[in-house]
Amino acid sequence: MKYISSNDIEDLKINPITCVEWVKEGFLMKNRSILPPKVSIHPKGIDFFNTMPCLLPAEFHTFGCKIVSRIAGNHPALKSDLMLFNSNTGEMISVMNADWITAMRTGAVAALSINTLRSPSAKIYSFIGLGVIGHSTLDCLLATNCDKKLIIRLKKYKDHAEKTVEKYKDFKNVEFQIVDEIDDLVKDSDVIVSCITEAKDILVNDTKLFKQGVLVVPVHTRGFQNCDSIFDKVFADDEGHVKGFRYFNEFRKFGEIGDVISGKIEGRESDIERILSYNVGIGLHDIYFAKKISDLLLWTIH
Repeated sequence: MKYISSNDIEDLKINPITCVEWVKEGFLMKNRSILPPKVSIHPKGIDFFNTMPCLLPAEFHTFGCKIVSRIAGNHPALKSDLMLFNSNTGEMISVMNADWITAMRTGAVAALSINTLRSPSAKIYSFIGLGVIGHSTLDCLLATNCDKKLIIRLKKYKDHAEKTVEKYKDFKNVEFQIVDEIDDLVKDSDVIVSCITEAKDILVNDTKLFKQGVLVVPVHTRGFQNCDSIFDKVFADDEGHVKGFRYFNEFRKFGEIGDVISGKIEGRESDIERILSYNVGIGLHDIYFAKKISDLLLWTIH
């Protein structure tokens, strides 16, 4: 059994385009995997432990489980660790720090959802929440859209927006805008991405601000519940993870993003559809990333 550290993973220098390819591959094998909904336990307040198991398809002979915790006052607040097993023998292959995996698979799924469901004429991409997940989403979005002119609009919070502009200043196809108010962030936006860790209330009260053709991607799911029953379509990475949502039965039309990618169902069918894409995060991607990383490390050793 090997322990794989965050440094071991970062030293592999896996690029964002590869991450997007991996999450796409993960979605395409979802129907052949065993993926129970995550189990969430709350010891107190908003603290939680999420347990996320998955058995990959038979050819990978891999079972794994990721445990994510969020404890108020910890820095970073979110921590994740992962166990990987050979499903044929039951042998534990590795234990690894899964912080990088969590960040990059989350950003890659968000970017893949955007690339799949946005309007063909999308130009303005608005972001609220510019921490680790916000940046991993930008990493994957910009890496897969080098040939497009993008306007990236950022919600001001402390100095996060300014630091984000500085980090991505070398992308010559990107124009940055910084706004103070959430209504100004949303108005006229083609794609809206929320990466804030927690939203206690509705973020945008006036749903008329969401233009025709908009795509809203609430990475951490909260803050846009008032859109659930009025948007034309709602997609998620897994039905089992969202069917407990308060307004699930009021969705006008629901589907899984993996079924869109595989061609089983239609995604966007017109430039005026307003679409929600809930990226809840599934253990399949964590375990698939972990398997890929474990194999890469084994290859580099030999």
